[in-house]
Amino acid sequence: MELRNIAIIAHVDHGKTTLVDAMLRQAKALSRHDEGGERIMDSGDLERERGITILAKNTAVEWGGVKINIVDTPGHADFGGEVERALSMVDGVLLLVDAAEGPMPQTRFVLKKAIEAGLKPIVVINKVDKKDARPDEVLNETFDLMAELGASEEQLDFPYLYAVGREGTAWLGQTPKPDLTDLFETILQHIPAPQVADGPFQLRVANLDYSNFVGKIALGKVHRGTVRKNQFVTIVGEHGQRDQKVVAVFTHRGLERLEVDEVTPGDIVAIAGMEGVEIGDTIAAREAPEALPRLAVDEPTVSITVTPNTSPFAGREGKFVTSRQIRERLTKELETNVALRVIEVTPDTFELHGRGELHLSVLLETMRREGYELSVGQPSVLYKEIEGQIQEPYEYLVVDVPEAKFGPVMEALGSRKAQMVHMEQEAGRIRAEFTVPARALFGFRTMFLTLTAGEGVMSHNFHAYGPHVGSLETRTTGSAVAMEAGVAYAYSLYRLQERVNFFIEPGTEVYVGMIVGEHVRDNDLNVNVNINKKLTNVRAAGSDENIRLIPPRKFSLEEALEFLAPDELLEITPQSLRLRKRVLDPSQRKRAEAV
Repeated sequence: MELRNIAIIAHVDHGKTTLVDAMLRQAKALSRHDEGGERIMDSGDLERERGITILAKNTAVEWGGVKINIVDTPGHADFGGEVERALSMVDGVLLLVDAAEGPMPQTRFVLKKAIEAGLKPIVVINKVDKKDARPDEVLNETFDLMAELGASEEQLDFPYLYAVGREGTAWLGQTPKPDLTDLFETILQHIPAPQVADGPFQLRVANLDYSNFVGKIALGKVHRGTVRKNQFVTIVGEHGQRDQKVVAVFTHRGLERLEVDEVTPGDIVAIAGMEGVEIGDTIAAREAPEALPRLAVDEPTVSITVTPNTSPFAGREGKFVTSRQIRERLTKELETNVALRVIEVTPDTFELHGRGELHLSVLLETMRREGYELSVGQPSVLYKEIEGQIQEPYEYLVVDVPEAKFGPVMEALGSRKAQMVHMEQEAGRIRAEFTVPARALFGFRTMFLTLTAGEGVMSHNFHAYGPHVGSLETRTTGSAVAMEAGVAYAYSLYRLQERVNFFIEPGTEVYVGMIVGEHVRDNDLNVNVNINKKLTNVRAAGSDENIRLIPPRKFSLEEALEFLAPDELLEITPQSLRLRKRVLDPSQRKRAEAV
């Protein structure tokens, strides 16, 4: 059977997974069990809750007697490692661009990677049914972006379609069509069949999976040759070679893996029984154990420090609380998360390096749900010394805000050393592009939503390393810290709420050194939230005040990380997120500040 291998790439929320759903349905690649629901490819709990793709996934459909392998990639810049692996397996890309938003920062990132890999693009202008859609302008912007990124003449001569992915329609030209036939035909016509070298079996591992029945599963594109079940192969890795027996071989159809006797060159396949294999290793025939070039992944730019939970409430909620258990979990994560780095600073302290806050917070959220307890410090950026100068990572930031709200946003970004690159105004909104130090964006998303009353849209991705800009003030408020252990009372919270925006509600158990709220001034404030109103046996009418509390502010994990100051920690347990001071005792903190 003829083959085509494509990846679907786009900025977050431009409709990749929804379009893949429609392709699977119209090619009749789904079983009856999978027919229901939306975003079928987003199988993880976190993916469904957040509405984003986190892990790249493989599927396949048949159209006109040709098998089309499709890789659905993440749209968020923090999961760029997944995109890079996906592009190593394909021969072309479907680039989706929102007909209203146009090319965004992640569009630039994924398109640059595809162009560098020499892949042929097909552009799909999606969501053309939006009220503010401007498909022709967006098409021109996409062409300009490709030219700016150094696309070849062949890549610039791309076919393009208009689509409404949610309705499963795509068409060439100006006349809408009722289905995706034009899209499938364009893929068959413009995406080249995989180029296959002559010689014995060779495959580079681009992804890993695990099954309790067949062990470790390696996924990748067959570069040359073929392999069968029970055949012995050689794994060529960074640490030498070793022979391994193939337990089973699979190809993809819809959401299923189909076991086959033999795989064909150029196909994206899964090989079971590959114990000890790592992403980037080559699986080759024993008679010719030759390695393919390893996958190159962009370096991490953000780090956080992880330690076991040492608060007075440690061990109450989690199953895995020791540094040994945390070390084992992080080591396991390194097998599949190629963009992650783990450095053991001390036996109890681990430094995680990742592509961004979201990349690291998704790992922490996953560990939390698995029953781990840990403490995390403030995120920081990774500096580099280039030509004798200390340089820091910069982000390319795009904001889209109502005209009336642009002034405060501009002022906030100006204080964070952002430099405007481009600005355009249309229909009462302003879209501006900036380069800004990555550390300046820690905590900015919450401020941005406040400044724009929730009407602003912002996105960013890694731009380049640039000159160090010196000190930056990203937080202008202090913390309200509990000075007594016990249970919080409404009476105490009511007395303090003029000076403190609370994170807790009455009945919450607190410990000394736990952060219970945000002080409205820039200094920390020690507070006692455990005082209840003294009752007497004499009551007069109107002597009791009517206590009305402002609802507490509830943090997501990312928001809690953004709030942290250098001397604070986030306590993460399966059921709770608590902010605390590194040094819990207030007198010891005061002594440390004096020094």
